[in-house]
Amino acid sequence: MPVRKLRHSDNSEIFTTVARFQYSSEAQIVKGRLEADGIAVFLTDNVTIDTDPLVSNAIGGVKLRVHTEDELKAVRILESIERYSVDDEGQGIRCPQCDSAKVDYFTTVKDLKSLASFLIGLLFWVLPFYTKYEYRCENCKNKFNIQ
Repeated sequence: MPVRKLRHSDNSEIFTTVARFQYSSEAQIVKGRLEADGIAVFLTDNVTIDTDPLVSNAIGGVKLRVHTEDELKAVRILESIERYSVDDEGQGIRCPQCDSAKVDYFTTVKDLKSLASFLIGLLFWVLPFYTKYEYRCENCKNKFNIQ
C-alpha cells in the first residue's frame, strides 16, 4: 500500500491532507486504522476515482484528510504502517536475490492471457478479468513470485 506522507499544512485550514492514494480501497484501509485510534478522517476525490480509476494520477489521487490538530498524531500512525509487502503471517517478504525487505506487489502484463484480458478491458471499457501479479525488489529490481 503506497503511502505518501504530506507534511504541509496551513494552520488557517480546518483540514490537512496527510496522505494520497491511487485507489480508494487503499485509502479506506488506512482510514479505518486512523479511526480506530480516534482520529476523524475525511476522503476526497474517492467517488471520482471509483467512477473512473484512470483519472487518479490526473487529479492527485484520493486525499486522506484529518483535522489540523490531529495532523501530527495521524502522521506518526502513518509512519508506523509497513509500506512493503508482507506474507499471510504478517512477516515482511524478502527478496530471494539480495535479501532486501523493500519488496512491492504489482500487476504485470507479460503473458498472452494477461495481454488479451487487458485489451478486451480497454476495448469494451470493463475491468480486466485476469491479471497477473508479481513481487518486485526495489533494491535489485528482481521480479519473483512466492509459492
